[in-house]
Amino acid sequence: EPFFHIRAVLHEGRSELLTVTSVDTVAAHGGLRDHAATLDAAARACDAVTRLFETADPHPEVFRLLANELGLLHADPAQARTGNGLAFRLKLLLAAGIVPQLAACVLCGETDHLVGFSGAGGGVVCSSCEAASFPLEEAAYAFLVGALGSPLAQAPEGSERTLRQVERAIGETAEHHAHVRLRPLLAA
Repeated sequence: EPFFHIRAVLHEGRSELLTVTSVDTVAAHGGLRDHAATLDAAARACDAVTRLFETADPHPEVFRLLANELGLLHADPAQARTGNGLAFRLKLLLAAGIVPQLAACVLCGETDHLVGFSGAGGGVVCSSCEAASFPLEEAAYAFLVGALGSPLAQAPEGSERTLRQVERAIGETAEHHAHVRLRPLLAA
């Protein structure tokens, strides 16, 4: 079933195919299917993981992050908000090693007057280097910093304008550095 957290025991035979010898349900997350918003949020979280981590290599930290997100959405349908989804994606970028640079301008190192975001550059830019960036308001910058520094259950929220800027920053970072296009969380 979609969104079930299971524990499977597999047997490796002579071929590349594995034989399932037992399966236990760890968490069914049945509540995810009770609300359209939680079902959509869970599907988008799984989709983002699949797009950013499409290799067969194990990523236990990503698995734990996804399991945490699904558990939050199951326990509290109010978590199916855009702020939570964006915080989850930002933490995925961190796990992928492509988290945006937020402490200083990615082009010159300036730590003040950070007014833009460059997806190609990989982070925030100052007023002197903003030519190849899009405007990033202080609230969006604060969201990015707050989302990285907070647990998913305490993901920040913001105005629609703020969330659009954050989604653009995350999307451009994923596109430029992982060559992945994430499905939008906000309607166009």
